[in-house]
Amino acid sequence: MNRKDFIRKSLLGTSAIITGSAIAKELSTSEAETIGFNHIQNTNSKIMENIVLHKANTRGHANHGWLNSYHTFSFANYHNPERMNFGVLRVLNDDTVAPGMGFGTHPHANMEIISIPLEGDLEHQDSMGNKTVIKKGDIQIMSAGTGVQHSEYNKNSDKEVKFLQIWVIPNKKNVTPRYDQITLNEEERHNQLQQIVSPNPEDSGVSIHQDAWFHLGKFDKNIELPYTIKKKGNGLYVFVLKGDIAINDQKLNTRDGFGIWNTDSVNIKATSDAEFLLMEVPMEF
Repeated sequence: MNRKDFIRKSLLGTSAIITGSAIAKELSTSEAETIGFNHIQNTNSKIMENIVLHKANTRGHANHGWLNSYHTFSFANYHNPERMNFGVLRVLNDDTVAPGMGFGTHPHANMEIISIPLEGDLEHQDSMGNKTVIKKGDIQIMSAGTGVQHSEYNKNSDKEVKFLQIWVIPNKKNVTPRYDQITLNEEERHNQLQQIVSPNPEDSGVSIHQDAWFHLGKFDKNIELPYTIKKKGNGLYVFVLKGDIAINDQKLNTRDGFGIWNTDSVNIKATSDAEFLLMEVPMEF
């Protein structure tokens, strides 16, 4: 199988069956079932030679009152074989949790879990002894490794909490579980790209066990910058938090996702005031 065919099959789910099944099994416990993922099936992805487009209204969706969740990739009871992963990017959940509600204690293993709060205060507690609160401007990483249990709750009784939860398949299995949390200066992403995740603990942001780099951007209208892929063989997945941007010639709107691979760089242009997340990840695992 040549590399192009491998990547296309990966995007379509063929090479992620084991990973997806393991996650589904993990989330099928009685405690996880109380989350109640009654998903609405989405439409097919738009997959072309070296790009994939996921419009916001084609994501998996589950609204249970206390939890309103959108899934870019297959998760729990939502299964779409065209949306298993983008390379090692396995989960991109866009969650809103009602006041005072949250996820009870549940397990993870051999996954890099990144949380990016967008509004409100999210309380985290885990089996490593961490009890923290993360809010907008913070980035949280949990390397699940050999196994960890944690819970996540909306700390406030009078307002929602909104956050992205992202799972990345690691390049090292069975590492010692690890937790890290940092607060960023949001001005450092105004009309520029702010690095928030990398493989190197000495770099800006949090580090993960994978050759992946994440950046946040907050661009004024008409600001335009290039992004150069840092490692050969990596692809780039773009998720628009707010506003409108163009990646090369592809127009994207709020909550759209767009992946591109087999390229050395892309051009990013804000066609309105916009905020977005760039996730550069290996395409093979």
